[in-house]
Amino acid sequence: MKQKRDFHIPEDGMDLVDELVIGGFKQTILIQGEKKENPILLFLHGGPSMPLPGVANRGTDYTVATNIAELVKHFNVVFWDQRGTGKSFHKDIPKESMNFDQLTSDANELIDQLIKRFDQEKIFLAAHSAGTIIGLNLVKKYPEKIISYVGLSQIISWTENDKLCYQWMLEEAKERGNAKALQELQAVGEPPYIESYKQWSVLRKWQTRFNTMVYSDDEIKHPGLLNVSKPMLQSKDYRLKDIFNTFYKGFKLIYTQHFIEKLPAINFKETVEDISVPVTFIHGRKDVHVHGRLVEDFFQRLDSKRGKKLIWMEKSAHLFHPDDTKLIEQVLIKEKKYMSSGYDEISVS
Repeated sequence: MKQKRDFHIPEDGMDLVDELVIGGFKQTILIQGEKKENPILLFLHGGPSMPLPGVANRGTDYTVATNIAELVKHFNVVFWDQRGTGKSFHKDIPKESMNFDQLTSDANELIDQLIKRFDQEKIFLAAHSAGTIIGLNLVKKYPEKIISYVGLSQIISWTENDKLCYQWMLEEAKERGNAKALQELQAVGEPPYIESYKQWSVLRKWQTRFNTMVYSDDEIKHPGLLNVSKPMLQSKDYRLKDIFNTFYKGFKLIYTQHFIEKLPAINFKETVEDISVPVTFIHGRKDVHVHGRLVEDFFQRLDSKRGKKLIWMEKSAHLFHPDDTKLIEQVLIKEKKYMSSGYDEISVS
């Protein structure tokens, strides 16, 4: 599981952090690629307000969702610190603008700027966790700009997901004999949680403690949440204030009562019946943070005119295991070869 931590872009490639005006505010992107003529791969981070992979991952091979060192040989890989987090935090960003409609609009504006910058017609798109809400919105609204879409830990229905995870955790708490977890979970009750963030934080706390975020056992060894967050501390492009803006100010900016009350409306089962670009869903077999049952059901029902794949990563929970991120990197690379062919459901191990 030893990871190659660093890699370098040749002088004739692209390795830069740039600041763009997106949605009326300066936002920061990272571009890495060995050949300027290669296609664009835009990768949307999750959270919200968790910019990994993001600007801090310059020169770092392993991220929570893919490896990069081989990817940059085939794509101009673009990571973006989304509005209100990391290097895209600004104190004057209106709280009411922190929602998935605005984030989708920002992403679409970024795509337009990248298409113009690289003189290309379309981009490849990938997203992880909460970024998949933006990703699937983009695929539905702007398919003419996207060659293919890869959704990692794809969110389908926010409330249904929380309900499934809640029931799983009740059973897990009973099986583990964890009286404290059982008491706190029963006290907060079944989702949806729209009264305050404190309700939702109880759910997320016990999900994390029950290994739905990072999975490890006697055979499967994961580097852990702290280690996968280290790029922020080690990055030459990040300062302490960028980290503070991510984990404190950015968090407070987006997780408002207004934002929380809008989460139950996220339900792609009702809003997306068909997709006109090739689509791949990649999910960790151990992930009960974003429940795989909803992804599998959505996949089976989805009418994808250009083909679809569902790939299970056997060692991973929500933050992918390093062995699996190598496989994910190869899946993304193969998108260049198979973008115009039909897709069948497959399993990668």
